[in-house]
Amino acid sequence: MDDRNELLRQRADKVDALRADGYDPYANDFRPTHSLAQVAALNHQQETPDEEQRYAVAGRIMALRSFGKAAFLKLRDRTGDLQIMVRKDVVGPEVFLNIFKRLDVGDIMGVRGALFKTRTGELTIQAAEIALLTKTLRPLPEKWHGLTDLETRFRQRYVDLLVNPDAREIFKTRARVVQYVRRFFDEREYLEVETPMMHPIAGGAVARPFATWHNALGIPLYLRIAPELYLKRLVVGGLERVYEINRNFRNEGLSQTHNPEFTMLEFYEAYATFEDLMDLTEELLTGLVQSVTGGTTLPWRDEQISFARPWRRLSVRQALLEVGGLTAQEADSPAALRAALAAAGHETPPSSPLGVLQMEAFEAFAEHKLREPTFLTHFPVEVSPLSRRNDERPELVDRFELFVAGNEIANGFSELNDPVDQRTRFEAQLALREQGDEEAHQMDHDYIRALEYGLPPTAGEGIGIDRLVMLLTNNQSIREVILFPHMRPERGPRQADAHNPTPDEETNR
Repeated sequence: MDDRNELLRQRADKVDALRADGYDPYANDFRPTHSLAQVAALNHQQETPDEEQRYAVAGRIMALRSFGKAAFLKLRDRTGDLQIMVRKDVVGPEVFLNIFKRLDVGDIMGVRGALFKTRTGELTIQAAEIALLTKTLRPLPEKWHGLTDLETRFRQRYVDLLVNPDAREIFKTRARVVQYVRRFFDEREYLEVETPMMHPIAGGAVARPFATWHNALGIPLYLRIAPELYLKRLVVGGLERVYEINRNFRNEGLSQTHNPEFTMLEFYEAYATFEDLMDLTEELLTGLVQSVTGGTTLPWRDEQISFARPWRRLSVRQALLEVGGLTAQEADSPAALRAALAAAGHETPPSSPLGVLQMEAFEAFAEHKLREPTFLTHFPVEVSPLSRRNDERPELVDRFELFVAGNEIANGFSELNDPVDQRTRFEAQLALREQGDEEAHQMDHDYIRALEYGLPPTAGEGIGIDRLVMLLTNNQSIREVILFPHMRPERGPRQADAHNPTPDEETNR
C-alpha cells in the first residue's frame, strides 16, 4: 500500500475513534491565556519558575517524544516554541489513553499547567490538562525539519510557513515594510486612497492587461495595470498629496522578478518635480533599510549594497556611455544601436525610433551593471507617454527609474499636465497599437478631459513593494516574497489529489 495513503488512513481512523469515544477532534472550547513567548518572557530571568502560576497555551505539535507513561512535546504558536511535558499520572489514565495516545506531530492542542525547568535548564510546562483542538490528517514533511522542494513550498505555502521559520520571517519583514511606508507618507500629509481595480480602459502604464467582461453593464473591463490616471484625477480634484498601496495585474510572463499580480506603492504630490521625488525616495528607502536592518548596508548574494546617501544619478545617455560601454556615435545613431543590439542577439524592428533603441540598449548593456542605488534620468519621450517634456531638451522627459542590484525598483516623473500634448502622445501610442504593439497605451478621453480642468504641476512615482522586500530579505526570486505566487496548474495525480509529499518523497525528490 502507498505509504502516504496508509498515513492518511491511520489518522482518519484516529478521528473516527475519537468521535466514537465522545471526543470532538475539532473542538472550539479552549481559550489560551498567554502566548508561548509571553510565558517564556515572564520567566526568563527566574532561576526557579513560580510553580503556583498556571498558564493556558495552545499551538501545533512540532515534535513528540514518548517514553511510555510520559512524553515531551514541542509546541509552536505564532510567537515561538515551548516544551510541554505530559505525564499519565498527572493528566489521568483516561485522557492519556484516549487523547494523548492519539496525538500526532502536526495536531493542534491546548495545555494548562505550571512551569518548571528541566535538568538541562529548559523551560517546560507540566501539563495538568490537555485538549485536542484540531486533529490533522496529513503529516508534516520530513519530521518538520523543513520543506525544501520549491514547487511544493510555493504551491502549498501553508505548509511552508508551518515548517520553515525563514519563510515566516520574510512575511513579517514584508508587513513591517508596508507599515513603515504608510507611516512615512502619513507623517508628510499624504492621503491614503483607494482607486478602482477594474478599468474600462487599460491605462497608466505600458503593459498588456488581463481582460474580463461586466455582464450587467455589457462592457469589457481590464484588471488594473496601474492606478496612475485615477490618482492624478484626484490631484485635479484638489487632493494634492495622495498615495495608494495597490495590487496591479499585468498579463506577462513569469520570471525571477515578475509575477502577473504584484504590489505597488504609488504616490503623487502637487507642486513637486521628479528631482524632489528622487530626494524623497532616498529619504524613504534609506530610512526603511535602517528601520529593518539597523544599518544602511544590505547583503545581496555575495555583495554588500550600500544605501548611504547621496545616490548616483545618470541620464539614459550617460548610462549607455559610462556603464554600457557604447561610444557617443553609437548612442546617438539608430543604425549603430541596431547593429550593436543585433551583435548581442537582440533583434529590433526597423521602424523603432532612436529613443526606443536607446532603452533596449540600456537594458541589454547597462541595466544589470547598476549595483548600488542609481537613478536613471531623462528618458526618451517615445517611451514615456505620461511624462512632462524637459524644458531644455523636449525630445527627453523629466523622468527617473531607480535601479538597485540590477533591478528596477521605482519609476517616477514630473507629470504631463498639458492636455494637448497628452492627446498627441496618446495618438502616437494608438499608432503603435495599430502596428501590433499590444502593450501601447490606449486613448483615454476622460483623462484628457480631467487635464483640461487643470492638473497642477505634479510629480508621481511607483515603487515595487515585492522587489523591495526581495532586497531587504536577500531573496533572488519574487516568489519567495509573495505568499501565493502564480504557478502553472498541477498535473495528473497532483491535480486530482492536491498531493502532499510524504516525508520520504519530500527528501528524495
